Amino acid sequence: MGWLFLLLGVMAEATSHVALRATNGFTNLLPSSIVILGHLLAFLFLGQAMRSLPVGIVHAMWAGMAIVLVTAMSSIIYKQHLDAKVWLGMVVVAIGIAIINLSGAPHSH
Repeated sequence: MGWLFLLLGVMAEATSHVALRATNGFTNLLPSSIVILGHLLAFLFLGQAMRSLPVGIVHAMWAGMAIVLVTAMSSIIYKQHLDAKVWLGMVVVAIGIAIINLSGAPHSH
């Protein structure tokens, strides 16, 4: 269940980060609500993930997956053009995430 909570936390945070651009300084109610709810849900899910996964693994996975997901979502939603170097960096982050998963690191406290 820890991995599911981690994934849900990453998705909630990435959604809130992408919605942050549309808040217009928190003057638009719907995107502002998405940002606040997304962050709240992210921390609730991440707290649950840390019940069964090591903090370092959760944090590394959360940060890496959020970087990749926010970048991909902002490219699609806001049509932000990213050059090949940025996407290469995303691939490096994804490879790092895969290495962490394949490392045999302990998955419980």
